[in-house]
Amino acid sequence: MANPEHLAKLKEGVEPWDQWREQNPEVKPDLSGADLYWANLSEANLERADLRGADLRRADLRRANLSGAKLRGARLGGANLSAADLSAADLTAATLVGTNLEKANLTACSVYGISAWDVRLEGAIQSNLVITPWGDESPIQVDNLEVAQFIYLLLNNEKIRSVIDTITSKVVLILGRFTPERKVVLEAIRDELRRRDYLPVLFDFEKPASKDLTGTISTLANMARFVIADLTDPSSVPHELATLVPNTVVPVQTIILEGQREYAMFPDLKTRYHWVLEPHQYKSQELLIAHLGETVIAPAEAKAKELARK
Repeated sequence: MANPEHLAKLKEGVEPWDQWREQNPEVKPDLSGADLYWANLSEANLERADLRGADLRRADLRRANLSGAKLRGARLGGANLSAADLSAADLTAATLVGTNLEKANLTACSVYGISAWDVRLEGAIQSNLVITPWGDESPIQVDNLEVAQFIYLLLNNEKIRSVIDTITSKVVLILGRFTPERKVVLEAIRDELRRRDYLPVLFDFEKPASKDLTGTISTLANMARFVIADLTDPSSVPHELATLVPNTVVPVQTIILEGQREYAMFPDLKTRYHWVLEPHQYKSQELLIAHLGETVIAPAEAKAKELARK
């Protein structure tokens, strides 16, 4: 529990508090478990303060000095910590949901067991974040708070690794155009892939893809077993393939309605990159789905196995 005298002094306001800290530099404030919900602690000197288990939700901690502070298990949801100094702070098991950490200094923080969701980190200094338990003889450090939880789970949880392996062996990215007539075909492909125990991801490219969306597609393609791209009445698909294929060595099985021609640059793409497969021409949706296994899935799987061997 918090030291009553320390807590009372803090509640007098930031200015009296900082004066007291300056006059008593040897004191390490004990504010553990304190209810500081919505408290105005902007620019407060909380260096080395014990705030374990404190309720700091919605607190104003802008530019506060929390260097070396003990924030283990603290609730920081919605708190404003912009430009705060959290260097070497212990954030073990702290909860940060919607927390503002813009331009904050997080250097050498301990973040083991942290819960971070929708955290604002623009301009934050993130380096040497310790993701292993406090006092661990072989600490592991990362430089990004948002991936800290994932990295720890990846290193220490066989189930997480198994899930990732499962995803990368079953995800199929489907690229196409969502005009009414094409949507029916793409959704039929998706449903057939599901029936065959794949994890289809279907993208709507009726409108030109933005730069951000292109990045998302590249990320998903790198996780995919293979890609199916519909070249019938293409809109943004040529751009997506031109961006995706050179940097992503994943089988790309294209399909096209019989009677249509490939877009002009596609033959060059196919010639330069051997993981782009010969287009499968189909007469109807029914025949496409009926023979999807041997005409679309089998060539893509064969290429995936060939790439894995290399």
